This record gives sequence, structure tokens and C-alpha cells, in this order.
Amino acid sequence: MEKVLFIIFAVTALASALNILLQRSPLYGALSLIGTLASLSAIYLTLHAQFLAAIQIVVYAGAIMVLFVFVIMLLNEPKDQPQIEKQKWLRYLAIPFAGLLIAEMFYVIRSVKPLLLPASPADGAAQAVGTVSSIGKALFTDYLLPFEVTSVLILMAVVGAMVLARRESD
Repeated sequence: MEKVLFIIFAVTALASALNILLQRSPLYGALSLIGTLASLSAIYLTLHAQFLAAIQIVVYAGAIMVLFVFVIMLLNEPKDQPQIEKQKWLRYLAIPFAGLLIAEMFYVIRSVKPLLLPASPADGAAQAVGTVSSIGKALFTDYLLPFEVTSVLILMAVVGAMVLARRESD
């Protein structure tokens, strides 16, 4: 049953992620991203990482997406202004870069060996994945610098969006 749920949520996450790319409106793209993040949270639940699933919903689908939607609404352009595409030649680079990305994906799939986890969640190694203790220990030891850099980058993005929005209204 868990494998079936995993496959259903994985297909939902992939469909939502594809929908992000296909949406013309940034607001609908952000809503599709919320669907992707919610599906990822459900995948964490099927892998018995309940804390990661809760954090995925609270932090990403909650706080970060509210921030994204706020910035999108703040920078929403009026529809009556024509969009001028200045660098039309850039669209022709999309196909070679997509091919390169697909080739990289196949290389990674072939070269990475599968992770072998213990069969039962009663084992100590399986319980250590996704627990509050293991995440807190990793976050505040090995990943402290990336965690802090990410928070500064998000703060800079919000301030930059507010400066851009204020400049256009003046």
C-alpha cells in the first residue's frame, strides 16, 4: 500500500512541477509549486519521516510560499503595458540546455548507487532519519553556514522586491 501511495504522490509532484513550467501566470505557477511541496510532504510521510513532512508544510508550503505570493502580487505588472522581448535569440538556447540537462539526469541515474535502508523501522538507522534530533544536529553543525546564507538571501530578495516596486510607483 505504501508503494502505491508513494507512486501516486510522486506522479502528482511531477505533474505539479511540470505545471509550474507551463503556467503563463506567475501566481498560478506559485500555486502549482504549493501542490508540488504538498506532494513532497506526503512522500516524506510514506517514508516514515513525519517531522520532515511537517516542516515541509509549515516552512515551505506555508511561510516561504506566502512570501513568494506576496512578492508576486507586489510586482504584478498591469496588463495594458506591452511586453517587449529584447533578447529573442535566448529562446533558441533552451533546446540545447534542455538536452544537456536530460543527459546529466541520465548520467546521475546510471552512476548513483541505490541507498539501502534497513527493512524495518525498528532498526536504529531507520529511526535516525527524519527525527528532530538528527535534523537539529545536522542543521546546526554541518549545515549551519548554508542555513544562514539562505536566510540572508531570502531577506535580500524581499528587500529588493520592495525597492523595485517602490521605484516604479514613484
